[in-house]
Amino acid sequence: MSREILMLVDALAREKNVTREVIFEALESALSFAIKKRFKEDADIRVLIDRNSGKYEGFRRWLVVPDENGLQEPDRQELLSDAIELDADVNIGSYIEKSLDPVEFGRISAQTAKQAILQRIREAEKEQILNDFLDKNDKILSGLIKRIDKGDAIIDIGKIEARLPRSEMIPKENLRMGDRVRALFLRVENNPRGKQVILSRTSPDFIKYLFENEVPEIEQGLLEIKAAARDPGIRAKIAIIAYDKRIDPIGTCVGMRGLRVTAVRNELGGEQIDIVLWSEDPAQFIVSALSPANVISILVDEDSHSMDVVVDDENLSKAIGSKGQNVRLASDLTGWKINIITSEESLNRHQLERESLRDDFIKKLEVDGIIADKLIDEGFTGIEEIAYIPLQELLDIDGFSEDFVNDLRSRARSSLLTEAIVKEENIEIGSDLLNINGVSKEILLKLAERKIFTKNDLAELDAVELSEISGLSEDEAASVIISARAHWFE
Repeated sequence: MSREILMLVDALAREKNVTREVIFEALESALSFAIKKRFKEDADIRVLIDRNSGKYEGFRRWLVVPDENGLQEPDRQELLSDAIELDADVNIGSYIEKSLDPVEFGRISAQTAKQAILQRIREAEKEQILNDFLDKNDKILSGLIKRIDKGDAIIDIGKIEARLPRSEMIPKENLRMGDRVRALFLRVENNPRGKQVILSRTSPDFIKYLFENEVPEIEQGLLEIKAAARDPGIRAKIAIIAYDKRIDPIGTCVGMRGLRVTAVRNELGGEQIDIVLWSEDPAQFIVSALSPANVISILVDEDSHSMDVVVDDENLSKAIGSKGQNVRLASDLTGWKINIITSEESLNRHQLERESLRDDFIKKLEVDGIIADKLIDEGFTGIEEIAYIPLQELLDIDGFSEDFVNDLRSRARSSLLTEAIVKEENIEIGSDLLNINGVSKEILLKLAERKIFTKNDLAELDAVELSEISGLSEDEAASVIISARAHWFE
């Protein structure tokens, strides 16, 4: 029997073009299955074949489990306390094994083993074919549709079948059996029948690789598609950069008489393709990405990773596009959130922001409107800048003396300190002063500016002082103070 096993392994390995180890593992699995048939209970069987002699041994084994868990599968498990009596070195999670007497296989067992071996070999063959396919690293695959399965197209791409899900097809395209299809290799999925190659015709990467096939300069490294965004079957945008200044990147991708871009469009069902220049400068990149709209100005907000893009009324519809398509694709292409606004909206927003900043300066720096306007006109956008900007920049402002500048910086820093204290004491304030009737959030801020953070701080004021700070009437202020002092008498 041992010699026959070795001969069988060598013959099957050559015939099926798989390694000897795969055959050995298949044989071990098949023999285990055949031996298990001899047991009435659900036994866990292991077979070990000597790779040199062909001799095999069969073992029944039990998994060692903690005593407190009990036996969930009595036929396949052993409690640790019982297992230690058999093997003092055994641990939880390991196995104890019992050698089985040699088994002579009858006709039924042999047939069962043969079926298991052939099944394992088929799986190994598929695995080897898949690995060979993956080693090629092909991005664009082409094949004939063999059948339609629940809306998905099953495509013959050589020795293996690939699945093009309905969700990865271009909308409105009507694929049928026998059609030749090109698609992007997307991933390998595990399913009950084994591993399967999944394709896509909607991925932004698909259009990138299609252009690589049509434009030799990309493969040569003279051009690079840096980003792509798609509304499959309708419109797409790609961002291109040239590494050779002598090359026109857009013209090269379009091709003579538009042949190159037309070839890609035809593959994508007539999808309109905008080819724009990529830029390292995000603002400039967005200007290109919003083509064909003309941009007047851009306001960048790094914190929210967004940009307000200003266009005139004539370009508003172009910038936004049908159902927001143009701005959505531009956002996907650049990775920035884009807000399209008109010149009038920008002006109104700027005016509101200026008024808010002016009020902030007047209130927190205790200056008049003329000084606040002058600070805004000089480009100051917040209290922090005034507090910590180099002194000379403030002294350079016409009419600002050194004494005034020092006083202004002192007020700015005091305001920032107050805000920091408010944040620091927020929990204490929230659980202390906010429980007093008549104390609103607006009054809390006014109290915090005077370093009044607790009930005790508030209780030490008189009605006149609180009225001046908060804007409450003296009667209202008196009522608040009485509430603040109530805990003194508890």
